[in-house]
Amino acid sequence: MRPAYIFACTLALAHPGAVSAQTVWNMPTEYPQNTMPALGVATFAQRLSELSERKIQIKPSFDAAAGIRSAGMLAAVAEGKVQAGDAFAGALEAEDPIFGLPSLPFLVGSVADARRLANLARPYLAAALQRKGQRLLYLTPWPPSGIWSKSPLRTAADLSGLSIRTYDKVSSEVFAGAGARATAISFADTPPRLADGSINAVLSSGDGGAGRRLWEFLPYFSEITYSLPMSVATLNQSAYDSLSSDLRDAVDSAGRQTETDLWSALATRLQENHERLRSSGVTIDSNPAPVVAALKARAASVEQAWCSRAGPVCVQIFDAFRAGK
Repeated sequence: MRPAYIFACTLALAHPGAVSAQTVWNMPTEYPQNTMPALGVATFAQRLSELSERKIQIKPSFDAAAGIRSAGMLAAVAEGKVQAGDAFAGALEAEDPIFGLPSLPFLVGSVADARRLANLARPYLAAALQRKGQRLLYLTPWPPSGIWSKSPLRTAADLSGLSIRTYDKVSSEVFAGAGARATAISFADTPPRLADGSINAVLSSGDGGAGRRLWEFLPYFSEITYSLPMSVATLNQSAYDSLSSDLRDAVDSAGRQTETDLWSALATRLQENHERLRSSGVTIDSNPAPVVAALKARAASVEQAWCSRAGPVCVQIFDAFRAGK
């Protein structure tokens, strides 16, 4: 990402006339540079620069530097504030219930299942974006979500002591139903809430913990495989339509290649996260059974409520997923 962007800037300074031949798109994410979504943005920028012969350059921004959180990303792209963007899918459920699907609790338990669900969900996610005047570029898989906390979680009763940052409507309902005080907060807005003590736990992956150095506040990570959620990368449809056919092909190819690269990266991500967490002094508790059982007890009714919001698409996807398709 950085070499490609530096090259574009150098080219513009050395040859001012070349600027008019280039299309530059701003593409923000609220996540830090060492997370999967940031890797996706950087990879897409590099792939698209290569495939378009540098005719299209992505200008990435990370860590909500553009002032846009996931929940506001579709509006920002639709309004032309930015041309493209990455957003956590669950944070977009207010836009369309289908975006809540990838983070449903305990629906998938492995990378293979997460990829199968992503493939089933793709046309529905793409259609939801199309209704917003946008085009799906690629899906970004996340490592499994767990609970970051100040003290170890051993029993279901320990959940009642949590004031936890959750990441969408569904996860807030699950944790609240299990006795925690749950609030859906943008990842970019989480550190100040930890610092002022208004939250004492975070639902996130090892990726998220590394990105925000959560271990500075929360030295325990309960590995509960709550979900393997996804982020979506989207592009303003008018920006896409304005391109020549060969450049549209470059955009589509860059998106496909980026997603393939991300799934490959996810295969080793869990081990890398574990090593990073342990080296930072984090205690990892693998699958605390009473905690998982308490959350699963609430998950079924929350899933049913989501299905009611989603309508027929719920049955269509669930039937295909549970049939192993």
